Amino acid sequence: MQKANGTLIPIGGNEDKGIDADEMYTLEFIEEGILYHVVREAGGIDSNIVVIPTASSIPVEVGENYLTAFSTLGCNNISVLDIRSKTDSETEHAINLIKKADCVMFSGGDQSKITDKIGRTSIHTILTERYFNEKGFVIAGTSAGAMAMAKEMIAGGSASESFVKGAVKMYKGLGLIPELIIDTHFIKRGRFGRISEAVAQFPKLVGLGLAEDTGLIIKNNTFEVIGSGMVIVFDGRKIKHNNHKILREGTPMSLTNLKTHILSNGDRFNIKKKRVEVLPIEAPFI
Repeated sequence: MQKANGTLIPIGGNEDKGIDADEMYTLEFIEEGILYHVVREAGGIDSNIVVIPTASSIPVEVGENYLTAFSTLGCNNISVLDIRSKTDSETEHAINLIKKADCVMFSGGDQSKITDKIGRTSIHTILTERYFNEKGFVIAGTSAGAMAMAKEMIAGGSASESFVKGAVKMYKGLGLIPELIIDTHFIKRGRFGRISEAVAQFPKLVGLGLAEDTGLIIKNNTFEVIGSGMVIVFDGRKIKHNNHKILREGTPMSLTNLKTHILSNGDRFNIKKKRVEVLPIEAPFI
């Protein structure tokens, strides 16, 4: 595992995709303090925050929502970088914003838009280099923005067809955290089977299912859970039976000895050692 000096904050999201009132009007996660954690990790209210709403189908409205949300927390140095093509990712304006940012925040929507329009561009290179080399540099993302952080990215898949080969569609993500596969809206949308198939395809990786209003602070090869919900960890290292490779598309899968952990606020997981550190039972409720 390559050591990164920066910080990743993937968030489980609480907005629907597309033109939807939830995405347009909800000031996401401010109630549970997750945006507060983003600001704190970036260096405080004077930090330079760049919001990228590329994944959204309503990027102008979503960008304005984030301007309002971060301003509510007292931030005064916020920019929206509205990237709608690879050409936009190569402009001097975009490159300068990313070079100067203390925190880059990706919105929700469709994660494939992020990889199609930003992946393998100059700002993708700058983001990656800064994340691995600069202590204190933060990349945050909700929903699609969280899922795109992985190298092996879940691009889609029906929860109603869970545990059937081919139900999950995989695509190459930004590769910021190659050891993980991230899924979001996990509890509400019943995505247990979707990430199980993803882990069956890549059993050496750790699958993470993030509930809404829930996030992770990932740094120094360890993540800590923040927010009000749960994170389900899927560790496939010791799977004993995995018939994914031999099945036809549409055939039900079987997996045995897929290890899972259910973590909540304050719990930690060492990604390199795959070791859990939970709060003691007698710890006060947060």
